[in-house]
Amino acid sequence: MPKGPRGEKRPADAIGLAVMIGKIATGEIEDERETLSSAAAELGRAGGKKRAENMTPERRAEIARAAAAKRWSKSSG
Repeated sequence: MPKGPRGEKRPADAIGLAVMIGKIATGEIEDERETLSSAAAELGRAGGKKRAENMTPERRAEIARAAAAKRWSKSSG
């Protein structure tokens, strides 16, 4: 069985993949990727907190102002 980008096993043909998706949907088998993606998200959150701790308050405010300006420019146009 071929391996996906994260090393998970998955069928090579479309029908086998469809059967696997059906089994995941009905709960016959567990989806491996859910645990991998949640672990990656946890690491991402930890990195963001660490980055914010190392920044000066002025730099954080500057980034927040730029983000707010970007959000407001999207909604009006």
